[in-house]
Amino acid sequence: MLSRRGLLATAAFLPTILTRPAQAAPPAVRVGSLPFGTVSWEAAVIKARGLDVANGFTLDVVKLAGNDAARIAFLGGQVDTIVGDLLWAARLGNEGRAMRFFPYSTTEGSLMVPAGSAIASLKDLKGKKLGIAGGPLDKNWLLLKAQARDSAGIDLENEATIAFGAPPLLALKLEQGELDAGLLYWTYCARLETRGFRRLISSDDIMRAFGASGSMALIGYLFEGATLSDKPDAVAGFTRASKTAKDMLANDAATWDVVRPLMAAEDEPTFVALKRDFLAGIPRRSLANERSDGERLYTVLARLGGERLVGVGTTLPPGLYFDGTGNG
Repeated sequence: MLSRRGLLATAAFLPTILTRPAQAAPPAVRVGSLPFGTVSWEAAVIKARGLDVANGFTLDVVKLAGNDAARIAFLGGQVDTIVGDLLWAARLGNEGRAMRFFPYSTTEGSLMVPAGSAIASLKDLKGKKLGIAGGPLDKNWLLLKAQARDSAGIDLENEATIAFGAPPLLALKLEQGELDAGLLYWTYCARLETRGFRRLISSDDIMRAFGASGSMALIGYLFEGATLSDKPDAVAGFTRASKTAKDMLANDAATWDVVRPLMAAEDEPTFVALKRDFLAGIPRRSLANERSDGERLYTVLARLGGERLVGVGTTLPPGLYFDGTGNG
């Protein structure tokens, strides 16, 4: 039993214990993730390796149904960041929103044809049926049209049959022989490649033809200015964790054990193809080079798509590119 003196000493110490402030939980960074999207791959590595806690934040993955849902959630403040399109980020920035773009991947889509197809170049697309992922203002479609016109003298809109649609459906139609070629997102291209399909031309090829000096990131993590003001350290920690996760995937084969269950890769060749193209898309260039090529491509797309595509801006908004520290 405690003596009277011991009880008094304990009682005197209790207020210090009771009033000591609890350690604050790390701020959350809420990232929107689409079904089967590669953001879920990176997020899984960040969580499994504790990269969020090590960098001073807690990663909260919010599952969203599709691109439209992601944009709505982002604009409505339901998530802090999504992987979005450079042109959309620029459009919002030119409309007055304080947007920042942190490059995520340089891997884009390709125009795929069956292995035995007689289509050997863009000029062979005349009279063919093409499936186009996205709509009439999809940037890859606009660039493909322009490249076909400039290099092959073909007006694809009038000299080919065009079917717009969702990537899974178009990939299926291509496999079933109902399409002669399909302009698809990279994950579908990688899967088709393992089934004997080949790439006629990639988006990277087209961007270089229009003056890009290297593989450029057309998608990136988007942040609003308010998010950067509210939790700058957490956002900086998130960008560090993102880079570290990619480095782990590039240099440690065991890290892919975390990701593989999320990839829906039904066989080893599909897994290898998806892994190869993901790693090929890791951004490696300086933000100055990214911005220079971004400006060049923005000019091309503004000419091709007009205000319906890029909005009221005539160039990328200042300060759009973000290096994770606010110095980008």
